[in-house]
Amino acid sequence: MNTKRFLSTSDVAKILGISRIAVFYRIKNGQIQATKVGKSYVIDPADFGNVLNAALSAKDKQVVDHAVKKTVREFGETLRLLGKE
Repeated sequence: MNTKRFLSTSDVAKILGISRIAVFYRIKNGQIQATKVGKSYVIDPADFGNVLNAALSAKDKQVVDHAVKKTVREFGETLRLLGKE
């Protein structure tokens, strides 16, 4: 379980598959909400969901929605049982 309170710009870059410079650019443009701590920026994971939604195109969102529906349809009972553990 990840217990990090904040994500670094490096963490965000790895998750999004972009460079740290691109993360800084998005912070500067307000696309990523971040707090400056000393010379570094930190990102609250609670705010990161909005970043992920913005990073996905409409077509990507449709692909994800289709995959989730298919998985639930095919493995719904197994997922429910795993959720009870």
